[in-house]
Amino acid sequence: MTPAPELYKGQSCCGQQEQILLGQKGQSRVAFPAEIRCTLKRGGEFADTRYTIRYFQSDGKGLLKNDNGTVFKPNDRYPLTKEVFRLYYTSLSTDRQTIDVYVEDSFGKVQQLTFSFNNEREEGKDKLASSRH
Repeated sequence: MTPAPELYKGQSCCGQQEQILLGQKGQSRVAFPAEIRCTLKRGGEFADTRYTIRYFQSDGKGLLKNDNGTVFKPNDRYPLTKEVFRLYYTSLSTDRQTIDVYVEDSFGKVQQLTFSFNNEREEGKDKLASSRH
């Protein structure tokens, strides 16, 4: 029996949360992607173990892509070939947004991470703050 894969969100200096800023261009908003740094921590090395990644968005609207530029479709599985990788989330709405990211190994063990993004106002600027549950 293999232990479930563990996925850790990268820690930033001083414990600050990752943030994405929403800038103004006329009347429209321009969203910049939030970078999520991830490391796959294996419970051991097992021959021919493969990993997949998928996501589900329960609140809001946005795009998730990997560091190769592949835009993920909700609930579609994608091969995870690197132990250290980055995900990029781009907001497409001003509502609260929540995404669940799932990493599964070839033995059926699953690790889930939930990320929430909230719109906030700070000194006259729009800001989208992220947090992990």
